[in-house]
Amino acid sequence: MPTLVYIDHQNGTPKKSSLEAATYAAQAGGNVTALVLGTADRAALESLGAYGVSRVWTVSKPEFDQFDAAAYAKVIAEAATAAGADLIVCSHNSTGKAFAPRLSARLKAGLVTGAIALPQQDGTAITVRKSVFSGKAFADYRLETPIKIISVNPNSLQVSKGSGTATVEEFATSVGTADFKVKVLETKKLSEKTPLPEAELVVSAGRGMKGPENWGLVEDLAAALGATTACSRPVADVGWRPHHEHVGQTGITIRPNLYIAIGISGAIQHLAGVNNSKVIVVINKDAEAPFFKVADYGIIGDAFDVLPAITEAVKKFKAEQH
Repeated sequence: MPTLVYIDHQNGTPKKSSLEAATYAAQAGGNVTALVLGTADRAALESLGAYGVSRVWTVSKPEFDQFDAAAYAKVIAEAATAAGADLIVCSHNSTGKAFAPRLSARLKAGLVTGAIALPQQDGTAITVRKSVFSGKAFADYRLETPIKIISVNPNSLQVSKGSGTATVEEFATSVGTADFKVKVLETKKLSEKTPLPEAELVVSAGRGMKGPENWGLVEDLAAALGATTACSRPVADVGWRPHHEHVGQTGITIRPNLYIAIGISGAIQHLAGVNNSKVIVVINKDAEAPFFKVADYGIIGDAFDVLPAITEAVKKFKAEQH
């Protein structure tokens, strides 16, 4: 089926989550057209051909460098119509969450958010699987509308890179400055580390660290692993760590390959945001901590003794690999 995939980018380079969406679109079948909005690097766009994209449509008008869900939904709808797309794919990140419902209403298209597996074809209908009840169960959704929209959960699909180069051309859209109703006054971005939703390795800590002055132990381990740091809600609430590091039901939901939880008891609200991690390692001196029940590996011990030992072991291991 002809497919349109929306490619989100940072500083002109496609995000990992969008490369996952491109892989998903290519493996779902059909001729894949990618849409990129805002200023982007042409060479990076051409490289999307290695992920199964045959052509890239870009809209490089300066107003598209700032996100506006309504304006984006309108131009994506125009691109989908021009491409004759039966399927639209995007990442289930903050951008996709904002425009996908608008796009669904505009195109009268069925929508499944947070897909974790490739769709199963059944004639003109497809069935898509997603996790429900905070990851405790799975649900299969059947889409029968002529146009279908799927947002893919970050880090739920392995990026598949082959060879090839996509053609890049400017897409003519009727959307202009007047369609942008949101005025961005200031943008603050973290550039020194991988954003939590895209991180494959995460080191997280809670009140067991006793205070912000001890967070160097957490950061040292994260640096040794090349991981992103996170924290529990109480830690963010008291100001030990910034709120953008808060993971859990009321914070950011993540799906890393490795999640290390240090001094976190494992309340259900926290587990809801991290229980789809592929491997969970828990470090806690309380042997009765609920987190141990869902952990793949557990270390019962004082974090102030365990963390330096693990950090040194990681450094030694990496040194031996070079």
